[in-house]
This record gives sequence, C-alpha cells and structure tokens, in this order.
Amino acid sequence: MPAKRPPTPLSRERIIDAALHIADGQGLRRLTMRRLGDALQVEAMAIYHHLPRGKEALMDALAEHVTAVQVEPREAPWQEIARDWARAARAALMEHPGVLSLALTKPPKGTALMAVASQVEQLRDAGLDHAQEAVQTLRAYVYGAVAVEMQASGWADPDAEVEKARVATGDADFERGLTAVLTGLESS
Repeated sequence: MPAKRPPTPLSRERIIDAALHIADGQGLRRLTMRRLGDALQVEAMAIYHHLPRGKEALMDALAEHVTAVQVEPREAPWQEIARDWARAARAALMEHPGVLSLALTKPPKGTALMAVASQVEQLRDAGLDHAQEAVQTLRAYVYGAVAVEMQASGWADPDAEVEKARVATGDADFERGLTAVLTGLESS
C-alpha cells in the first residue's frame, strides 16, 4: 500500500481559491463555512485560524481578491491607461462572477484600495487633471457593464443552465461603452 500523502497545509490563499470556486459554481448564497471546510477537507473551525472574523472576513477577502487589479505603469495617453485598467477590472470580475455583488457592495480595502490609488496616480501622471473622479466613473461603468452582461447571459438565474457569465456581444458592447465613457471624461 502506498504511503499516505500529507494534506496540503491550509492557507489564506487556499481558502480564498476554494471559496471562489464555490461562489462561481454554486453562487454566493451557497458559500457557507461548513461547505468551504468540506471543500478544503478540514473542519470549518480551522478556517477561523486564517480568517478570525469568520464569514465577514471571507467576504472582505473575496471582494478584495477580485477588485485588487494591477496594471503595469507605462508611458501612454491617459485614455489608453484607462482602457488597460477597465479591461483588467472587467476580466477579473468576469472570471469570478459569483462575487460581483461583493465587489459592488464592499468598499475597497487593503490591496484593492492600493490598486485604486495606483490607478488615480497613473492617470494623473498621464495628464488627466480629474483622475480621482475619472476612476470613480470608470469603476462604476465597469461594474455596471459586467452586471448587465451577467444578467443578459442568464448566469445569475438559479434555474438556468449557464456555464459562463458572458454573452456573444459582450466584448464589443463593453468597448463601445468604454469609448463613450472616455469621450465623456475627455470633454469634462
């Protein structure tokens, strides 16, 4: 009989990955500490060692994970930098549709807050005077566009048999709306 492999150590990252898998596959309502413990093959109480505030800390960590988008700084017009950020944010949210509601309701904290500050700084350095307001507008557009695309895909319908939270025209619709937002920001 082969030797039994030791279990993979529990870590914050492993907990978040398992929670994202549950939220994306079954919905956020089905994410319980017990179900998460079962997925990790540990007692639910073991999770509290890594997330002492329990489920609230888990929800904060999931929101932070999908909103802490980073884009490498580069020399470019502010519109191109804003496009990079918007596309990266959309990609992160579309990768984990199960936690969009957290991204919409949890204020940025930790690395997510640092990402917002970096975005403001990059846009300001590229010559955009009202960078803080522009970032708020861009975030609102991205979150709204992702929510509309998920709704149109049927992904959020508990009775639907939908694998992906995407629609065929999603990329084109997003880019058309983003161009309109950037044009508006340029003229304001």
